[in-house]
Amino acid sequence: MSEQDEQDGTHVTTGGAGEAVEAIPELVIISGMSGAGRSTAAKCLEDLGWFVVDNLPPALIPTMVDLGARSQGNVARIAVVVDVRGRRFFDNLRESLADLATRSVKRRIIYLEASDEALVRRFESVRRPHPLQGSGRIVDGIEAERDLLRELRGDADLVIDTSSLNVHELRAKLDAQFAGEEEPELRATVMSFGFKYGLPVDADLVVDCRFLPNPHWVPELRPFTGLNDEVAQYVFNQPGAKEFLDRYAELLHIIAAGYRREGKRYVTIAVGCTGGKHRSVAMSERLAARLAADGVETVTVHRDMGRE
Repeated sequence: MSEQDEQDGTHVTTGGAGEAVEAIPELVIISGMSGAGRSTAAKCLEDLGWFVVDNLPPALIPTMVDLGARSQGNVARIAVVVDVRGRRFFDNLRESLADLATRSVKRRIIYLEASDEALVRRFESVRRPHPLQGSGRIVDGIEAERDLLRELRGDADLVIDTSSLNVHELRAKLDAQFAGEEEPELRATVMSFGFKYGLPVDADLVVDCRFLPNPHWVPELRPFTGLNDEVAQYVFNQPGAKEFLDRYAELLHIIAAGYRREGKRYVTIAVGCTGGKHRSVAMSERLAARLAADGVETVTVHRDMGRE
């Protein structure tokens, strides 16, 4: 006889004596673009104690979860790296995810992303073809893979853009998300950036601070960043700055509550100004503080500070 404990996601199988208990393991699916860092992500989770399976056919994911459930708690967290190389392969993944959903399996999808330029550079540096390029160019393979993975990217719980990250920085990002013993309800990354360097591709929400006067044009403030008290004070003394912070923090409170209800665990809020040095940095710091006060575990990243 089987019964589902809806409170903690434990699947209990009771025999005649009622002594056998199967705990459904937590599942993370690692996917994304070839060359974007899937292997690094897998090694990082393995170091954090996850049972990692590389290149498991998607149709076998439910079987892997079942095997973990029978391990008497020895396999409590499973990470699966999936490499989508064909339409049928993707259909199998979708069917597996639907099957897991019917069994209330706690699962998350990590999607590793990178720009075409970064991916081409990485493939050329190792002198390997892209797995989907066939007789074409590397960029043809990248385009085909992006097309295949578009729907999966939209379903991802966490998207990480590795275009400008080295191996150690990617590991640090994953450590920040998975190293804690207790999984928080919602984790937020507040990222300042400069519009002149391009929008962050892993942003869920984008904030534009260019409506505020730029401290760059104040000679005594130009050398400093938004982490400097004088710069932050200048930014928030401008008309509309404090009101904007208050209203957007209220909006984030509503959004965070909705994300929790929908089971979304990660959100990246990108805060931009022209160069990513003054206004966006100051605003990011204040927004992060508001989110933390609201019970959201928050990491602040200043992507473009120091690039000028």
